[in-house]
Amino acid sequence: MSNLPGSLIRTPELDRWIAIENDGSITVSTGKVELGQGILTAIQLIAAEELDVDPDQIRIRSAQTGITPNEMITAGSMSIEQSGTAVRQACAWARRLMLSEVSDDPAQLEVSNGVVTGPGLNAPTSYAEIQAGAPFKFKIEALTPEKDSSKYTVLGRANHPRIDLEDKIRGFGVFVHDLEFPNMLHARVVRPPSYHHRLQNVDLSSIEAPDSAFVDGSFIAVMSTNEYRAVRLAETVRNTATWSQTRPIPIKETLADYLVAHEKAAFPILDDVPKDVPPRSLTTTINAVYSRPYLMHGSLGPSAAAAQWVDGILTVWSPSQGIELIRHTLAQLLGLDAQVIRVIYIQGAGCYGHNAADDATVDAALCAREAPGRPVLLKWSRADEHQWEPYGPAMRVGMGANLSSSGNIDLWTHDVWSFSHAGRPVPGQTGMDVVAAWHLNDGFEPNEPTPRLGPESGIHRNALPIYEFPDQQVVKRFVANSPLRTSSLRSLGAQCNVFAIESFMDELAIAANTEPVTFRLRHLQDTRAIAVLERVVELAGGVSGSRGIGLAQYKNRQCYAAVVAEVVVDPTSAKIQVTHLWIAADAGRVVDRDGLTNQLEGGAIQALSWCLKEAVTFDSLGVTSCDWETYPILRFSEIPRVETDIIDRPELESLGAGEATQGPTSGALANAIYAATGIRARNTPFTPENLRQAAAD
Repeated sequence: MSNLPGSLIRTPELDRWIAIENDGSITVSTGKVELGQGILTAIQLIAAEELDVDPDQIRIRSAQTGITPNEMITAGSMSIEQSGTAVRQACAWARRLMLSEVSDDPAQLEVSNGVVTGPGLNAPTSYAEIQAGAPFKFKIEALTPEKDSSKYTVLGRANHPRIDLEDKIRGFGVFVHDLEFPNMLHARVVRPPSYHHRLQNVDLSSIEAPDSAFVDGSFIAVMSTNEYRAVRLAETVRNTATWSQTRPIPIKETLADYLVAHEKAAFPILDDVPKDVPPRSLTTTINAVYSRPYLMHGSLGPSAAAAQWVDGILTVWSPSQGIELIRHTLAQLLGLDAQVIRVIYIQGAGCYGHNAADDATVDAALCAREAPGRPVLLKWSRADEHQWEPYGPAMRVGMGANLSSSGNIDLWTHDVWSFSHAGRPVPGQTGMDVVAAWHLNDGFEPNEPTPRLGPESGIHRNALPIYEFPDQQVVKRFVANSPLRTSSLRSLGAQCNVFAIESFMDELAIAANTEPVTFRLRHLQDTRAIAVLERVVELAGGVSGSRGIGLAQYKNRQCYAAVVAEVVVDPTSAKIQVTHLWIAADAGRVVDRDGLTNQLEGGAIQALSWCLKEAVTFDSLGVTSCDWETYPILRFSEIPRVETDIIDRPELESLGAGEATQGPTSGALANAIYAATGIRARNTPFTPENLRQAAAD
């Protein structure tokens, strides 16, 4: 079964993927979750295409443990790759099995909107009539032919509405924050001042029934039938609590210097430099260092979750991207069999990466344990979210290159320093990466970060250049001791690595006295990369004036994306305004054109926010960027005009695209700033203060 596509390897039972209902409707299940990326619509379209039915005939059922396929986690721009391919094959099998029920020669039959016609049939018949609501009871062990792309009528079209969008726009969409249950309690957790504080004493004497509060180690929670009352109770308890700091946050130098000083291990990712290099005719040797700070997920709403214990069964309503992972984490923390825990996905405020959703889920379960039988809705505050979520790690990238006398790169070096990008709850480890587990009397210590060396691992993701050089070396430099909690942020290390690569390519082009696009083309062999680069230049009408360009293939195997950015820099204030973005992308077979466009543009805008404004601030006592004033993000008024063009390749497999534009946009922005000002900005965010410092340096 190793040749099965995507998540079918883990869940080959056809009934876990598709059901034909008596009324003719079709239920397609996925273990992936909707985070606003439009994945449920994409899966609906894939199923509709393969089954030859109207998309509106298909209902999508999303992630519930024990019911939907076990797809572990929604991450890494792999939902189409994992779930989409599995759904396509499952639907192909369902179609084949149903047609085989009514004909010895199913290849001669035609299907239109779920109605089957053809030789040997006395009358048209529907899927509903063939299957009559019965389960398939079939285990997929081999591939069956799928619909030829030349016959597509649904995939790649631009006019199919997202199935979740109207309710969200009209205010009817239900998020975890909106849940209401009979006899429900509202809960809040009182957090320590920082990671390294422990509870000394707290006075709960003012808490009277029906309100309640409990303490377990340094974990304090309050509950009330009234949400406002719960918030006030938490403030009251916080004012009575005394804490002791076990140690300060250990950093005195800049983050970039700290990363180098605390390198734990180095791993060559690519080493194509011969040991005995013959003398080269060099004109220029260039080195540069780029960096980014810790970054927040910046979810517009803080994390939340709900839980209820009834007759030994724990039900959790969670916005976690990894419901299977958090299920087993809860089992480990609470000493339960995972089979008595049911996790139902429900949308939160979004994150794209790993925000505090898992933490809130554990908090809710702990609170519900104190109130058996009653549902508990647990919400974090904005300060909780900003201070306690796992951040995208700070990174430092050192670039080096030799230019030959002909103006070509003949030696390329890339050293990347970073804290771990892997901080999700992983069951079975000795530690545990959820906040509450660190504070309980019988809790767990955080897992010790360890380097991961897979080809797409976080630190060195996209550290391999898309360009071709005779000699090149890429080294991953793992830093274990992060002063702040870290985990996966959208695109992981790819954003900073591509930002450095694309900025450096422009620096080298200038040194070689060559136009930046021409310089890139000179070092490109990948025809699809060349195509998106040329397409974005055509779309923008050239790269001149105050414009910059960036290019990458996400993970070096997924979506190709090229970005041109145009900026205006105020000469007095040094404030940067991005006026226009142009994006060209190749994600293989286009499933949902609108959804793909939204993902590419959303990623680009998020990258602009990271590069222009965002940085977690902290001192020895803890995180100081606790609200939107101290951690500003891009405002609607600051979003540029965006034009996107997609190269559709229906004959090829779909490529993950949700994180493809962050790196190219970051590089394009830095290059545009240089084009507009002559200032090479190598350290994000490009605030007026940092831009002035770059000019001074």
